[in-house]
Amino acid sequence: MNAGARDSETPVVAIDGPVGSGKGTIARSVAHALGWHLLDSGALYRLVGLASVKRDMAEEGEDVLARLAADLTIKFESDKSGDERIFLDGEDVTADVRTEECGRAASFVASLSGVRAALLELQRDFRKEPGLVADGRDMGSTVFPDAILKVYLTASVEERAIRRHKQLKDKGIDVSLPAVSRDIEDRDRRDSERRVAPLRPAEDARLLDSSGQSIEEVTQTVLDWVAEVGKGTQKY
Repeated sequence: MNAGARDSETPVVAIDGPVGSGKGTIARSVAHALGWHLLDSGALYRLVGLASVKRDMAEEGEDVLARLAADLTIKFESDKSGDERIFLDGEDVTADVRTEECGRAASFVASLSGVRAALLELQRDFRKEPGLVADGRDMGSTVFPDAILKVYLTASVEERAIRRHKQLKDKGIDVSLPAVSRDIEDRDRRDSERRVAPLRPAEDARLLDSSGQSIEEVTQTVLDWVAEVGKGTQKY
């Protein structure tokens, strides 16, 4: 059965938004609170982008990159401390997929309809009981149109740049705040203007501006909305 079909009984909470909005952090927090599975769709596109760079295929055409996406062996695990580990073709690439270079490559491959089609069913395969929290850019509009709750999470460019800059600094990546801000603005434009699955809220999404709010506050808002739609309240 198509995992995105409306007759699926496994609930999905879709959290979409631009880079630096905090959707990954909030999705992990909500998934943990609910005891549900987690899909970091951005990591999948970053893995395709990373593989294209590693294999000197970044300049190849859409058909070649779509085949590359379909043939990748991807694994998500947790280490002893509970931190996520990401493997590409058996290699630990957890640090590599979070670099700005990889982010730019991901933004490009995500604009290709062939790549998106190759990854669509892979993303839907994450939909398993008792439920799934999926974060990305088109989780509510395209991948899981029947999600019980669709959240479009955003924040000001300034705040998103500060968050992203701190994240990179904490990982030992030396980059200036103005450079991060410019990169975020460029990616916002590319993601919003791309022909396939452009970045925009689903028609029935709830907008949530996280500017000035803590992780705990934003997480609780989403959990309250989950309770409001009448699904999963017994999970937390």
